[in-house]
Amino acid sequence: MNRDNPEFVKDPDADQPEELMWQGRFITAKKRGRWEYVGRSRGIRAAAIIAIDEDPDGSRHVLLVGQYRVPLGCFCLEIPAGLVGDQAGSEDEPAIEAAARELEEETGYRAGRIDMLGEYYSSPGMVSECFTLLRATQLERVGEGGGTEGENITVHRVALADLERFVADWRAAGHGVDVRIAMLLTPGFLGKGLT
Repeated sequence: MNRDNPEFVKDPDADQPEELMWQGRFITAKKRGRWEYVGRSRGIRAAAIIAIDEDPDGSRHVLLVGQYRVPLGCFCLEIPAGLVGDQAGSEDEPAIEAAARELEEETGYRAGRIDMLGEYYSSPGMVSECFTLLRATQLERVGEGGGTEGENITVHRVALADLERFVADWRAAGHGVDVRIAMLLTPGFLGKGLT
């Protein structure tokens, strides 16, 4: 697709100056014309990991994490994810390194292979943040996971064949589900050549 194509017409506010409305340690509220939105502070980015674990019999599982999310007021089912370049001195950290670190911290698994799947936006009408999506395979369990102190992350190793039921049960229990889980439920999204 050619971005110079006349069918791609910029919003009238696109060239307005960006105004900083408020900035915290991790989040920045901004305004451009009539648009109000938030983004990450200090150039921090995010990495999200689709972690596929395969049993010797060939059955595949996905590693999911659950944790209480204060903005939602409930527990949320998510793929492992974390911030890139959020620590002083790590501003230029590659997304693949952050993904490897976050996967091990959150799930207790180390990946033998991590592939980049591209940049994605989760809520482009109100959040400017994009996240790097990665796929981790050739997993080895090296710890308990659970995240860093105070994160209280629960790890779920779910058979891909049972994922739809697992998500439905999670939702029926009144918990939240991260939109990235929908990618896993889309036929063909994981594609071939996983390992």
